[in-house]
Amino acid sequence: MRGLFWILALFAAAVGLALAARVNDGYVLVVFPPWRLEVSLNLLIIGLIAAFAVLHGLLRLVSLTLGLPARVSEFRERRSKDKAAAALQDALRHFFEGRYGQSMKRAEESFSAGYVPGLSALVAARAAHALRENAKEGQWLKDAEGDNNLKVARLMLTAEMRLDSRDFSGALDALRQLQETAGRHIAAMRLELKAQQGRKDWEQVLRLARQLQKRDAMAPEQAREIILKAHRENIRQRQEDAPSLLAYLRTIPSREGSPRLAATVARALLSLDAKAEALKVVESTLEKCDEDDWNSDLVEIYGQVAVADADGGELTARIARAEGWLKQRPRDAGLLLALGRLCLQQKLWGKAQNYLEASLSVEESRDAHLELARLLDQLERPGEADRHYRQGSRPDLYRN
Repeated sequence: MRGLFWILALFAAAVGLALAARVNDGYVLVVFPPWRLEVSLNLLIIGLIAAFAVLHGLLRLVSLTLGLPARVSEFRERRSKDKAAAALQDALRHFFEGRYGQSMKRAEESFSAGYVPGLSALVAARAAHALRENAKEGQWLKDAEGDNNLKVARLMLTAEMRLDSRDFSGALDALRQLQETAGRHIAAMRLELKAQQGRKDWEQVLRLARQLQKRDAMAPEQAREIILKAHRENIRQRQEDAPSLLAYLRTIPSREGSPRLAATVARALLSLDAKAEALKVVESTLEKCDEDDWNSDLVEIYGQVAVADADGGELTARIARAEGWLKQRPRDAGLLLALGRLCLQQKLWGKAQNYLEASLSVEESRDAHLELARLLDQLERPGEADRHYRQGSRPDLYRN
């Protein structure tokens, strides 16, 4: 439709010019002695227009001819840039395909062509790291230092690669430089957490895990496991120093408590011969446990601590408390074993035998067999005792 419009417009213009020429009787007299030239005005106008068109065409031709070298150079530069961009794209594709040698080769081509050299160097460094070519990795990282816009990316990549190589101090150095440049952000904090875990700096692990948990930057289950491990390791480090251990235990927030952590705390207190405090921790935790977080380690500690306790009245109270738990969990082998041990300590031989045999009927364990064998020895029933000693020495029971 547009083409038809232009054709009609051209025809209309031609008709208009023809009509205008018919009513124009003017002429132009050109005198150049001894010559005289008389030309109609219409012809002169057409001649001037034609001359202008020819002159314009000649000037354009000259301009194009003179500008040809520059355009050729521009074309070559554009072509080189396109090839370098394709090389960088290929480098990234090869890297994600796991073809690290090809990735580094194509990134080197992009770098040599001067196309985003900093980014090309980082891709090459990451590929060299995957190939375990440490010398090339270091050189590429050095080449990437020239681009200040990529400083944060370079430091993040350096920290990640140092972590992968288990160079935790090197990773932390890179992260400190990053913090000075761009402040703290979530990805850097995650890397720092891994580095501190590798260095076994559990105080810092605890701090970082809490910060990430507060920012919802970590799954709740993962945060709980990391915080639990950090607390356990901090407790073990203070296990030989009673004042330090007790001071640390007071700093643990109640929201971070759990039956598994309580078991670690109780064992640490027992190592300091703080039996009363250990029992208090065990009892208070087991009273709060439901079916989902009932902890067999706490039950085992409860029975073992009672073995060394010589207070008969207190033992009776503990037996009554454990029997209360048993009503809710009648087929808990560990709880039945703990009750058997408590009854042994209280010299309730009949009840002890019943509980130990009940524990074995639910689940065989080495400890239950040995406790029952010792009891049968005291009751002067050596044949039965020998049978349980043999059962308790079975290799398949050592995992229990």
